[in-house]
Amino acid sequence: MRNLQHFSLLFCILITGISLTAQNKKPSKGQSSIDQKLVELGIVLPSVSAPIANYVNAVQTGKLIFLAGKGPRKEDGSYITGKVGVDLTIEQGYEAAQLTAINQLAALKAEIGSLDRVKRIVKVLGMVNCGSDFGDQPKVINGFSDLMVKVFGEKGKHARSAVGMSSLPSKMAVEVEMIVEIW
Repeated sequence: MRNLQHFSLLFCILITGISLTAQNKKPSKGQSSIDQKLVELGIVLPSVSAPIANYVNAVQTGKLIFLAGKGPRKEDGSYITGKVGVDLTIEQGYEAAQLTAINQLAALKAEIGSLDRVKRIVKVLGMVNCGSDFGDQPKVINGFSDLMVKVFGEKGKHARSAVGMSSLPSKMAVEVEMIVEIW
């Protein structure tokens, strides 16, 4: 009887340990990859643009990656430009933010090698080029946030600021920087 109690106790400890390990497990090669998710969503990551001034695209410190601001750069190298609420609709701003998300994913992948290493999108700062009376910056930056959640699921949910700017570099419509935790 005593051996049965010891066995039951050991079994419970083993099962609890396996459960806790599974919850904190890093992605493995056998699991579906973020690259496959991008294919399913019809997203092709572009080449990463070089910084336009004296900075780098990303800096890693510990398990955090700090990504420099990126904008809605199109395939031809030009940007979606203009002031949201003046030259562009909220919907066009949302699309610009989505394109910015794709450009940030490309920069992140270039830095860490595989997007499967992403543990969590931690923080996003979204800047919207807009007039002083525009107040729908969160609706615009939702384009970025919504795409992060489509790609990463719960890991894509993040803290965020969405602010208005009187101008942005190259007159781009939006610029977004982010912080990512990796495995």
